[in-house]
Amino acid sequence: MCAVSLRALLLVALCACAGVADAAEPAATSQVLLMLRTPPTHFRPDTAYLGASYQDAPGHAARRRIARALGEAQGLRLRDDWPMPALHVDCFVLQAPDAATAGRAADALARDPRVESVEPMQEFRVLGNGDPLAAAQPVTRAWHLPELHAVSTGKGVRVAVVDSGVAAAHPDLQGQVVAERNFVDKRGAVGEAHGTAVAGIIAARAGNGVGIAGVAPDARLLALRACWQQDAAHAACNSFTLAKALQFAIDARAQVLNLSLTGPADRLLGRLLDVALAGGTTVVGAVDAGASDGGFPASHPGVLAVASGDGAAAGPAELLAPGGGVPAPLPGGGWGLVSGNSFAAAEVSGLVALLRQLDPTLDAADLHAALQPAGVGSAIKRPWQIDACAAAVRLGHCACACVAAETRKPMPRQ
Repeated sequence: MCAVSLRALLLVALCACAGVADAAEPAATSQVLLMLRTPPTHFRPDTAYLGASYQDAPGHAARRRIARALGEAQGLRLRDDWPMPALHVDCFVLQAPDAATAGRAADALARDPRVESVEPMQEFRVLGNGDPLAAAQPVTRAWHLPELHAVSTGKGVRVAVVDSGVAAAHPDLQGQVVAERNFVDKRGAVGEAHGTAVAGIIAARAGNGVGIAGVAPDARLLALRACWQQDAAHAACNSFTLAKALQFAIDARAQVLNLSLTGPADRLLGRLLDVALAGGTTVVGAVDAGASDGGFPASHPGVLAVASGDGAAAGPAELLAPGGGVPAPLPGGGWGLVSGNSFAAAEVSGLVALLRQLDPTLDAADLHAALQPAGVGSAIKRPWQIDACAAAVRLGHCACACVAAETRKPMPRQ
């Protein structure tokens, strides 16, 4: 890959390396998600990372037969299923011949006493525009990362990246991914542009002589592919692929959950987010500048809503981070510049990992208090620029070098 400039490199890397839509990828149109109740169980979905497959769990075959019969009675075909033990349900994907049939079937299924809940499949999309480089990272200076890394690198903090595929073999990501799952299709590991950039911004290796240093370079990444790259600038997801990834993140006890994506409010996903939040996971969502409420999941209660401080923030963003011209790894082993709320959210997920290493007991209220400007309390006007160093100081860390840096170079306000 040629490298004449960072911006040229981005265009080359995105065009050459970004994945294209896979023919086997699920289409959200005319699909229904059907939830059937399950008894309390101790099994976990998937294998290798979390234990035995749920396919062998008692009662699953019976629930699958029920789901198939319910669907056939409404003219629907059973396509797929997955456990959601966090909600005590199995989730089944039913395919209708057209949208009108799907709507009528969902209404009828909702009245069946055997059905826990039912909802239409919805579509989501990722956000964004499409160590030699560490000095070019906006957060290096704005957040005083060298001073912060003297006291915290996010060591051991599990960060779930629910996104398109992550190129775990990239030189800046080798050894950073502790679990990798593909919830879109059966191809196994897939490296795609958006997910790779997000993962690298959060936890790229530091001190390896190439590329960038992640905000939390010693965090442990869960690379959960729930979206698929459609072209150089766009990736899509749906309710089912995202729900499977969220369930995995919950079971893996992810401490930070990065969602650099947007879509309509979704009941199933909202319920899973509530379980994650109640379990102590910090959820970071990218604000959709085109949605009046900031888009889902950024608008969901308890989610840290992040926008880029380099542009106009829309909706209920509460945090601003540098999101323009951010160096990031890309598939194929190269790097490029990325911009947008997706990547501002990734920076905040990395910062949360730093703070959670400093104090693993932090809850959502503690993080909000640490990240807001000093001396304003509840009267603060949102959104506000993050002062990362001050947040560490409020937690009783980074006392000397960081405070000195703050005195020398106040963080620029954008």
